[in-house]
Amino acid sequence: MTCDPVTLEIIRGAARAAQAEMEALLERTAMSAFIREKKDFYTAIFDADGAMAVGSDLPIFGDIVGPVAQHFPLETMRPGDLYWYNDCYGSRGAVSHSNDQVFLAPVFLGEVRVGFVMGWAHFSDIGGLRPGSLSPDASDHFQEGIIIPPVRLQRANGTEIETNIDLLRAFWRNSRFPNQSQGDTRALMAAVRLGEKRVEEIAARFGGAVLADALAQLLARTEATVRAKLCAAFPVGTTCFNDAIDSDGHGNGPFVLRLALTRTAEDRFILDATGTDDQAPGPVNLLMHPDVPGMALGLYFLQGEPGQVLNAGGPRAIDEVRLREGSLLWPRSPAPLGLRGLTMMRLLAALHGLVAVARGGNAPAAHSAYVILAMRGEHGGKRFLMTDGVGVGYGARPFADGTDAVYFVAQENYPVEFMELGYPVRIREYAMHLDSGGAGRFRGGCGVVREYEVLAEAAQMAVRIDSVQNPPWGVAGGMNGGSGRCVLNPGTPGERLLPPLSDGTVLKRGDVVRLQTGGGGGWGHPFDRAPELVLADVLGGFTSEAAAARDYGVVVRAGGVDLAATTLLRARRPEAGLFHRKGYRDAVA
Repeated sequence: MTCDPVTLEIIRGAARAAQAEMEALLERTAMSAFIREKKDFYTAIFDADGAMAVGSDLPIFGDIVGPVAQHFPLETMRPGDLYWYNDCYGSRGAVSHSNDQVFLAPVFLGEVRVGFVMGWAHFSDIGGLRPGSLSPDASDHFQEGIIIPPVRLQRANGTEIETNIDLLRAFWRNSRFPNQSQGDTRALMAAVRLGEKRVEEIAARFGGAVLADALAQLLARTEATVRAKLCAAFPVGTTCFNDAIDSDGHGNGPFVLRLALTRTAEDRFILDATGTDDQAPGPVNLLMHPDVPGMALGLYFLQGEPGQVLNAGGPRAIDEVRLREGSLLWPRSPAPLGLRGLTMMRLLAALHGLVAVARGGNAPAAHSAYVILAMRGEHGGKRFLMTDGVGVGYGARPFADGTDAVYFVAQENYPVEFMELGYPVRIREYAMHLDSGGAGRFRGGCGVVREYEVLAEAAQMAVRIDSVQNPPWGVAGGMNGGSGRCVLNPGTPGERLLPPLSDGTVLKRGDVVRLQTGGGGGWGHPFDRAPELVLADVLGGFTSEAAAARDYGVVVRAGGVDLAATTLLRARRPEAGLFHRKGYRDAVA
């Protein structure tokens, strides 16, 4: 039975509403700050064969159902089943670091399977080498916390649901904060069960066959749209782009990502990443599922397309993804993966770089990778863990400035009030990072300044910053974005610049930590930016008067633009190429 266009839109809206309701329940009932405040979670709806049909904007995973189906064939699944895993290597990168727990439930209409619902969320501590389970010091995957292969956590027994509570007890016992882990587990289970109920209601209303056809149409529509956009953007032949991350925290690097996208005469698309550098000894390896590039490009090309949803149709538009075992993007077990976010963010920028090369600059500039600062210790006789994910600047676009202070997609920076209430710190400053946005006709987004005063009796700190040696590049004459840095006790005789990837820094009460995050690259020549916009940036705290003159050729005096001096400066317009990369010109393809 086919689904008509009107019913298709009703089902699409109902599925998105079910997904949003799942996320709202998870956000409101989880205990850990990374889920409740940071919103580091995701939900999705899949068809009966396990293809993601309705998702939102977080393209960092691959085939979620496949790893479960390898151990529990689809035909053996029954109503009431709930599956769980966080096994990165066992899922071929569907989960890319162990903190992310995946809960998956099949949905049935009677005895007929009509779909799946999934929820995953970042659990703050699952054991491992250090509190938080995400240390730059990790040298193998087993140091990053307990690993759960695909297991059946719940099953129906008559009218009751049986839970493998012994498995959960073993999981919680491996956390330094077991009560928090228990609360997050129950919140995630409840969200998935809610989604199961909502999809069952949709199937009951429209019938299983109509629902199946609707989801198939959504997948086909996304694939067709993304493939058409790829054909419009990329000429026949091979387009190349290289990018790099600075270090793995163990003294190695930089590590170069080398991407080549080939469009054949038959309009097949092949992404080749086999030229990427070898895997790192430190935890910046990204076990990239082959679906990820199609998800990421799908996210980009579906912008401004009303009625479209990000789903597995994006990966289907890429006919082949080639990876090399033992590389940074396909490491051999047990290479550590905990800080794969640095490589993931640089990969997403590099995919935009491919589009920029193909379109002659008509694509966004690069963004910084979101920064993690982890502080752990004891205060008031209790152990604490503060993991602060801090936003950065995103790249300027061919039509607008980059976004300021973005953590990642829909996730958020912690409010000051929440941090001071929940942790032994005082936030002395929370502001834009001046001059961190790359200069351009459209300015790159600015990063963030956070200054923490330590109130705990004893603490240690880890920090994760990238794009210091290789800042985010600008496009079409735009300049690169500024870098991040972390300074202990700034402006005092004991001032110390901390390594960008480091752990174990000892803190005492009264110490001050100043964190500055990086910005995004600019787009277009800075001298083409209207002087009044440069003035607004100066008055708004995004650009200094010195940078306005140096980078934009705009002289700001006494709160206004000196037009005569500006005209003189802009007469000396410097030349600019397609990309601007400070300190990283040799890696441009």
